[in-house]
Amino acid sequence: MRVLLTGGCGYIGGTTARLLRRLGHEVVVLDDLSTGHRAAWDGAFHRCDLTDAAALSAALAAAGGTWDGVVHFAARAYVGESVAQPLRYWRQNLLPVLHLCEALPGVPFVFSSTCAVYGEPETVPIAEDLPPRPVNPYGETKLAAERLLAARERAGQGPAVALRYFNAAGAEPDGEHGEDHDPEERLIPRAMRAALGVGPPLEVFGDDWPTPDGTCIRDYVHVLDLADAHVAALERLHRGDSGGVWNLGTGRGHSVREVLAAVERALGTPVPHAVRGRRPGDPAVLVAAPARAERDLDWTPRYPELEAIVETAAAWFRRHPRGYADA
Repeated sequence: MRVLLTGGCGYIGGTTARLLRRLGHEVVVLDDLSTGHRAAWDGAFHRCDLTDAAALSAALAAAGGTWDGVVHFAARAYVGESVAQPLRYWRQNLLPVLHLCEALPGVPFVFSSTCAVYGEPETVPIAEDLPPRPVNPYGETKLAAERLLAARERAGQGPAVALRYFNAAGAEPDGEHGEDHDPEERLIPRAMRAALGVGPPLEVFGDDWPTPDGTCIRDYVHVLDLADAHVAALERLHRGDSGGVWNLGTGRGHSVREVLAAVERALGTPVPHAVRGRRPGDPAVLVAAPARAERDLDWTPRYPELEAIVETAAAWFRRHPRGYADA
């Protein structure tokens, strides 16, 4: 397949771009580099602001040819920032989807979505038939993009898959590519940097949650497993099968304290941390019900165990404690 991949200089996008290339597909990446890193992708690349329809048109003209699929990762993805800057999120998370649909009529579309569309879940584990009730602009804009793509498919203008994944984690096992965000909000890289002395002590938001050890529980899914799912979704649409929505997770939850213990074992050093008050809007438990993706996409995580996920992250941070700045 010839695949257009947006946000391919980012964490999950870059991992998926490299996997598609290893599988023999032609990949062209569009990225504005506002949060991504040029060192994350060494293939065909066009710098492009997807909120600018004319810029997208120019980039597609420069790339030439036809497309067998588009995989869309480019987005703003910070919950707190979305609350403070809602207009930015509605512009940057919805306009690119609209512009891509207008520019690529009929082209199968795989969309990077999030479990944030569920908001405060009423039941756990979370299945796809749970009504979405996002509680912040990040989740609201992702859900709006999903609905736009579903309407496009119903109108016969191109099939689409939305992949709602839980807590992305880990790195490529060779230690060459991994997680590098600024600011960094994810637990495992923040813990790694604190332990290595290149970041501040970790803040643990609450130890009085209704969980076995008092800290929040999340479902951590390896970045390569997420990449596998995006490839499977592309292949599904390429076969002519229908689109839809699928959750991506391991179905196993781990507390913040369990994650810190795994990081300490992987690095052989303590994680400096301090307990703060609960963070508003944090659910106590978020765990996926992944059975539908396992059935419909023939997708099974290669890294179902937290220890293995953390070990791959440790390999990246040992070699690149400051991320791609050390590349």
